[in-house]
Amino acid sequence: MQCIVNRRAQFSASHRYWLPELSEAENIEQFGACSKFPGHGHNYVLFISMAGELDEYGMVLNLSDVKHVIRQEVTSQLDFSYLNDVWPEFQQTLPTTENIARVIWQHLAPHLPLVRVQLFEHPELWTDYMGNGMESYLTVSTHFSAAHRLASTQLSDEKNFEIYGKCARPHGHGHNYHLEVTVKGEIDSRTGMIVDLGALNQVIEDYVVEPFDHTFLNKDIPFFAEVVPTAENIALHISNLLRSPIQELGSQLYKVKLIESPNNSCEIYCTQSEASSANNTSNEPVLARL
Repeated sequence: MQCIVNRRAQFSASHRYWLPELSEAENIEQFGACSKFPGHGHNYVLFISMAGELDEYGMVLNLSDVKHVIRQEVTSQLDFSYLNDVWPEFQQTLPTTENIARVIWQHLAPHLPLVRVQLFEHPELWTDYMGNGMESYLTVSTHFSAAHRLASTQLSDEKNFEIYGKCARPHGHGHNYHLEVTVKGEIDSRTGMIVDLGALNQVIEDYVVEPFDHTFLNKDIPFFAEVVPTAENIALHISNLLRSPIQELGSQLYKVKLIESPNNSCEIYCTQSEASSANNTSNEPVLARL
């Protein structure tokens, strides 16, 4: 029986986004505060996922051995380092979150049966790399607070209460929504980026956070005048709002995850490949409720 096991590690390091072939003004324009000398640092958290068959001892791998490999090949070299100088790969392609994960994969792949390298730069920014050349995934998270009422205008109050329970109460209720937006793209061979992070954050702010925050969704967002603002419908609407603006940035919207509460969340997968894998031959996003 095949199983995937995960090992967590961490390291602290600094880096700077700076291309010597660009002028100071051009570097500032492209990388903003990340271009400042001598750089800035992060407490990186790393998750290594590995697949294999269970052995006679009930293990895929001896995690003590895995820990040693990760320390020897990665964390002992990166911890308390200046990433631009520590590995030669970062001379050619800047040590962005996306590219660090890709290069970590390259260092570990000869030693471990990898299926994913996930690297958190901080709790609101992380990347997933699966060994597919320069293809990578970048996730940013944010939040907004909003109220809603789960009730269809096409149904009676009695029927709404039957379907939605106390969520159909006439004055609604609120949530602190946590939103995760994942984009997919090719890592630029020089900048190390799959998308301009500042531009991506601005798109999410302009299309979602600013218009949604501190609203009563049913009344303040026109789309929900007739559509019941369930977590699923909110996530689907957000995916439709973000798809084109993110494509204009040169990347592809891959997933929208909306966490309504610690107990309820849903995910919308926005790529045709995911739709096909779920036996959906249309261009509609695929929903997963967790």
